[in-house]
Amino acid sequence: MGSPPRFQAPTGTLDVLPPASARWEELLALFAITVGRAGYGLVINPMFEDIGVFLRGIGEGSEVVTKEMYEFRDKGDRHLALRPEGTASVARAFIQHRPALPFKAWYATPAFRYERPQAGRYRQHHQIGLEAFGVEDPELDVEVVSLASDFYRAVGLRQVSLKINSMGDEQCRPAYVELLRAFLAERADQLCDEHRTKFEINPLRVLDCKRAECIAATERAPAITDHLCEACRAHYGAVLSGLDDLGVAYSPEFRLVRGFDYYTRTTFEFAAEALGTAQNAAGGGGRYDGLVESLGGPPTPGIGFGMGIERLLMACDAEGAMAGSGPGLDAFVIDVMGGRRATLIAHELRAAGLRVDRAFDGRSMKSQMKAADRSGAVVAVIIGEEEAAAGVATLRPLRGDEEQVKVPRAELADAVRRMGAGKTGEKP
Repeated sequence: MGSPPRFQAPTGTLDVLPPASARWEELLALFAITVGRAGYGLVINPMFEDIGVFLRGIGEGSEVVTKEMYEFRDKGDRHLALRPEGTASVARAFIQHRPALPFKAWYATPAFRYERPQAGRYRQHHQIGLEAFGVEDPELDVEVVSLASDFYRAVGLRQVSLKINSMGDEQCRPAYVELLRAFLAERADQLCDEHRTKFEINPLRVLDCKRAECIAATERAPAITDHLCEACRAHYGAVLSGLDDLGVAYSPEFRLVRGFDYYTRTTFEFAAEALGTAQNAAGGGGRYDGLVESLGGPPTPGIGFGMGIERLLMACDAEGAMAGSGPGLDAFVIDVMGGRRATLIAHELRAAGLRVDRAFDGRSMKSQMKAADRSGAVVAVIIGEEEAAAGVATLRPLRGDEEQVKVPRAELADAVRRMGAGKTGEKP
């Protein structure tokens, strides 16, 4: 019988192990705090949906649906798809459960797209985002964009720029699309290979193309913001003035149409300038006032944004932000009397709110001290025959130059807390 296979993570996926995962914990906690202050609550959706949720929600002609979506039939012959993004699933849940309006929710989810793996882009990546349903007021757009900006600051990112645009609505966008289609038809031979033959299907996708040919060909293309109806123009102006009042810097960008067909009016995208590449998008979103209706729900306005965790952490690395040392251990218990006392002391200290680990398998004092040092703990709590007889424990600092002391068991938690003040999270 041969050796068993050595399995590895599938192409385009990654494993995140401690201590690196501490950065993910910190990032998620900061996001929950930032958006929670504005009344957004956590929503948890299935990782797969009826494929119609994404066909109708994202758009059957989008590249995400036609080229990247993982779809399959289950054993009941139901046609399903793994979630490629978060918004459509939240919209489906909103329609199904009909929560009170306004409905403000945030999520953290894996998303799946079959694309060529590269730095910060994986076939299974992870998104955080928020959605708000039931409000047309442009002041909500201001809130959503500013919350994203606040979150980047919370994680320590400073080299982040914001581009913003309006996609208009069903009143003014069709005329603009025809105008853009005619413009592109006169320059079809200048477009990239893909859009040279496909620009007529969805001209807006040409504006979103990152290839040099399309960028050059559309340099003088008409801007949609010059062709908005009165209502969309007023909405866009209110959003920009609101961001001005909050001190959120932005640059208007007529090319910004995003990759999904459901966007209306406000669209925005943040770029992490420290990444210094064409793939520096750090998050974005916009309004989708027709999305709920397209999925069978009542006409309901909505707006949201999404961010890729992997791309955010790359940006943090580039700026030296959120190093991710984690909270660390407060104490490591060393027991040379068989291990049961380590179990009891560790339990007591954890119940007091401290982070505590210990060794197992009856290791020697020397081996346990090495393990304590490797753990990054601030202090070693040592219990031997002498300490057990006296009802005390020895506290030996592992970081800093303090002297070791003996402490009564009843005072142990407070003593560990005092000795570790300001040091927890230091790297060994």
